[in-house]
Amino acid sequence: MEHTGNKTENTKATALITAVHRERYEILVEQETSDTKLNARLKTGVYYQDKGGEAFPTVGDRVRIQTNRCGDALILETLPRTSVFYRENPTPGMERQAVAANFDYVFLVMSMNHDFNQNRLDRYLTAAWESGATPVVILTKKDLCEEPEYYVNLVERQAPGVAVCAVSAVTGEGMEHVQRYLGAGKTVVLLGSSGVGKSTFVNALCGETVMDTGAIREDDSKGRHTTTYRQMILLPDGSRVIDTPGMRVLGVGDAKCGMDTTFSDIEELAQHCRFRDCRHEKETGCAVQEAVRDGRLPERRLLNYKKLLAEAAHAKRREETARKKQLRSVERKKNPVRKKQYEAE
Repeated sequence: MEHTGNKTENTKATALITAVHRERYEILVEQETSDTKLNARLKTGVYYQDKGGEAFPTVGDRVRIQTNRCGDALILETLPRTSVFYRENPTPGMERQAVAANFDYVFLVMSMNHDFNQNRLDRYLTAAWESGATPVVILTKKDLCEEPEYYVNLVERQAPGVAVCAVSAVTGEGMEHVQRYLGAGKTVVLLGSSGVGKSTFVNALCGETVMDTGAIREDDSKGRHTTTYRQMILLPDGSRVIDTPGMRVLGVGDAKCGMDTTFSDIEELAQHCRFRDCRHEKETGCAVQEAVRDGRLPERRLLNYKKLLAEAAHAKRREETARKKQLRSVERKKNPVRKKQYEAE
C-alpha cells in the first residue's frame, strides 16, 4: 500500500478482513469499544513476497496491521488460521488460493431442482471436511419444489451424519433450523454454484436486503449469479457469514482427510479387500466391487470417488511443483550470482 499524508505516529493493531477486492481489502480493526472500518491496500512485491498463494490474506483472516494518523493501513502478517477453504489456482504453476478462513461451519448451498448434482455434493463435502470446519447442507428454493423430501433423503443417504436444512429464503419456511448454527462469535462460509439462491438466503438471514439478487430464468429455474467478490456480512445476532462468488475452479486439492470422511463407506469396504493396494477395478477379492455388484454401493459413487482421488493426486503433484518453483525464485533473489545456474535447469 502506498501511504499518503503524515506517516508519523504509526500504530499496530489486529484486524479482521471482511472483503477482498482485486487490489484492496476491507477490514475491521479490533478495539475495546467498537469496530472501526478501514481500507488496506496490498503493496505489490512486498507483502509475503517469499511465501505462496496459500498464505495470502483472505476473507475471515485475522491480520496484524500498521496504521498512521491519516488512517492508511498496511497489512503486516496473517495470524494462524483455525480453518481454511482453498480453491485451485487457474494459473498453471501457481499454488492454490485461500478463499475463506476462520469459520465454524461450511454451508453447502444447493437448489432443489434439476441443477442438483450428487457428484458436486461429494466435491463440496470433501473440500468442507478438509477445511477443518463442519459442513451443513442447505437445500434452497423449497417454495418452488414439489417434493423437497426427495432431496433431503438423497442427501441424508449420501452424507450420513451431515445436517440438512430444506429452506425457502422467500417464504422463510425452514429458516428456523439454520439459526442453531448461528449466534454471536460464530462464522459460516457459503459455498455453492452460481444461481442457487445464496444472495436471497443471506438477505433472509439479515432480515433485510443487503445483497442484490437475480431474477429466476424461466428456461432452467436458475437464478442469475450476483456476487462478484468475496465478502463477510455481519448479521444482527453477532454472527458472520462469508459469501463467495460461484466457484468455477473448485478442486479438492490434496484432501486426504476430506476424502476419508466423505467416502467413509468406501474406505470401510476397502479394509476388506484381499489386496492392500487394491485399485477397486478387476482385482480378485475386491470388497468394493462386490458391494457395487450386489447393490450396496452405487456405481456412480465409486466412479466419483476414483475421479476425486485422481484429482487429489494431481493437485498434490501440482502443489509440489509450484512450491519448488517458488523456492527457486526466492533463492534467485537471495543469490543473484547463481541466477544463470537456475535458468539452465
